[in-house]
Amino acid sequence: MSNQSTTIVADGKLKMCLDGLEHVEAYIPSDCIQNHASNLLVLDNGDLLCTWFGGTQEGIADIHIYLSRLKKGQKEWSKAVKLSDDPARSEQNPILFRAPDNKLWLLYTAQKSGNQDTAIVRYRISEDEGYSWGPIETLFDQPGTFIRQPIVVLDNGDWLLPVFYCITPPGQKWTGNKDISAVKISKDQGESWEEYKVPNSLGCVHMNIEKLDDGTLLALFRSRWADHIYSSRSTDYGKTWSEPIPTQLPNNNSSIQFTKLNNGHLVLVFNNMNADNCTERRLSLYDEIEDEEDTDILSANQDTPEKDDEGRQAFWGAPRAPMTVAISEDGGRTWPYKKDIEIGDGYAMTNNSKEKLNREYSYPSIKQSADGKIHIAFTYFRQAIKYVCVSEEFIKS
Repeated sequence: MSNQSTTIVADGKLKMCLDGLEHVEAYIPSDCIQNHASNLLVLDNGDLLCTWFGGTQEGIADIHIYLSRLKKGQKEWSKAVKLSDDPARSEQNPILFRAPDNKLWLLYTAQKSGNQDTAIVRYRISEDEGYSWGPIETLFDQPGTFIRQPIVVLDNGDWLLPVFYCITPPGQKWTGNKDISAVKISKDQGESWEEYKVPNSLGCVHMNIEKLDDGTLLALFRSRWADHIYSSRSTDYGKTWSEPIPTQLPNNNSSIQFTKLNNGHLVLVFNNMNADNCTERRLSLYDEIEDEEDTDILSANQDTPEKDDEGRQAFWGAPRAPMTVAISEDGGRTWPYKKDIEIGDGYAMTNNSKEKLNREYSYPSIKQSADGKIHIAFTYFRQAIKYVCVSEEFIKS
């Protein structure tokens, strides 16, 4: 491993890149040592919100949820505001949702240190565009419930929230080998929810759903096996889904996100690589903060019953780079246009941000505003959230 380390200056100021096409970048301000898992939301007034989690290291109970705002027409992101502060849980994977009644929802997970199978889902609501927030409430209290992608409002008015379950076999530590996906559907604006499982979704997580122009729902998934992005479709408002199948796009067991553009095209941001030819491997996402007993359990069970029927195990540690944007003009069946917006070695065998050892680009979010601009945010070396604004022309160039 290289001793390379870089300190990021996160002053929030927008900087124009000299590449001949519209291309703006900034590092969103934060005082935290580690910053990860951003999600963007464009407000009707043109403001752009970004939420993420920050603290010392993922899985530790000093990890909390933060929010920054880029006001329409301004050139600098606001100072980060902390929106959660549970001293006993690591608060992660925030998402923002603008409800049809214009209330703004913040949802996030809250887990005991290092154990995703203890996670529950909490939420807060804002009625003033995210400047102030109501009390913290629990949305789902089943341990192991995780979220990453935003709520979708369907044509029939239902709300659809994709979830995944972090499942641990008895006597073992969570490693991701048993994770499955489902959707929660609410017909009463979030008051109650019904659940529908995605069939044969073992290892397919971070389910990201978009409505296509023909009424079909398309879902893309991160793969615990670090092989491909997987896809599934629904034609009955999300109640039944096809079995996830691998696409031609690679995945390295890291998050992705896609959205539908104003012209009906789809735009996806992801790491354009997988675990093929990777020789280094971690025991789990949290192996650096596991105690000695936990590590012994992980080591003892690494090659035993947690493999699936095809002999696969969750692959942790594959490099997380490059950060790539792709466009599909045929409803996600092919992605002929690809553009790297960040290139590096993507070293991800450690989550250590104190010593600046991690060099990953990961957990991207992507949204388009009414003016056609494409907004992207992603983790930069686990030290900062980087913001990039480009055009479809830039991606196709």
